[in-house]
Amino acid sequence: MAGLESMVVEEVRPAEKPVDREKTCPLLLRVFCSTGRHNSPGDYARGNVPQNELQIYTWMDATLRELTGLVKEVNPETRRKGTYFDFAIVYPDMRSPTYRMREIGVTCSGQRGGDDNKTLSQVKFQIGNYLDISITPPNRMPPPMRRAQPYVNNRPY
Repeated sequence: MAGLESMVVEEVRPAEKPVDREKTCPLLLRVFCSTGRHNSPGDYARGNVPQNELQIYTWMDATLRELTGLVKEVNPETRRKGTYFDFAIVYPDMRSPTYRMREIGVTCSGQRGGDDNKTLSQVKFQIGNYLDISITPPNRMPPPMRRAQPYVNNRPY
């Protein structure tokens, strides 16, 4: 019987090249904010979009923290310490004429977090996608922390 061997391998990601913001043209990021919840993917159907649109010109190396600051500039009620910003990418489903939503991170006003330095390119944002932000004021419950759930076989044996 052959011996089993295991090896731990560290995944090495190539370093992102910083975007030269002086020489690179910015992209138009269409952002839709709502309080306490994300907009429904159905709100984006048939060429429609939610009414609460914010247009931001930025680059693919923009971080979630940077985007949080830009939203706070135009929405004074979101400036309070402890306000949560739950980011999701809204993108077209290639198999049907609908849109899908994928959550990419959470930032909190006045606190550092693990998602603060995620960039649009790191979360696989593509030009033409939308950004949907659920804003939770400090007097409400923060968004639940989401973790990837491994497949669990719940069948009784």
